[in-house]
Amino acid sequence: MSNTIRLADLLSPAAMSLQLAGKDRDAVLEELTRLIPGIEEQPAARATLLRALHEREQLHSTGIGDGVALPHARNALVGLVDKPVIVFGRHDRGVAYGAVDGKPAQLFFLIVAPTVTQHLGILARISRVLNNPRLRQALLTVDRPERALALIREAEEKHYAA
Repeated sequence: MSNTIRLADLLSPAAMSLQLAGKDRDAVLEELTRLIPGIEEQPAARATLLRALHEREQLHSTGIGDGVALPHARNALVGLVDKPVIVFGRHDRGVAYGAVDGKPAQLFFLIVAPTVTQHLGILARISRVLNNPRLRQALLTVDRPERALALIREAEEKHYAA
């Protein structure tokens, strides 16, 4: 497990928002990119990432259903971040996101990775962990970012211990 990317290691309470306010997908993506450690104060880097995110959404929505969206660029963004980062956000009402089941997205996990291998590994791992309906429900009601991180860590450990 030493080489395995752990989701809980890529998340931090500072890179979480439990009160996303955007009224549509683009506004939510803007909010999420402002939480990325290291580029929150770099408008050019954020613009590059937003452009890549929009291009990815034009190809096919990253709304995976069950109120979850995994915004990410189509390719790794070399030079944007030094190490993989996941930003978590929650929207109380949800926003239309083009998910396969038609449900609005409420839980967002923005993924940014410097390599394709990391990018794909994170997508696979987060998809498996979020397959747990109890975790999704708990994340909809969690009251603090620290608790959200703990819930994700617990779910990940249980899933991969089995």
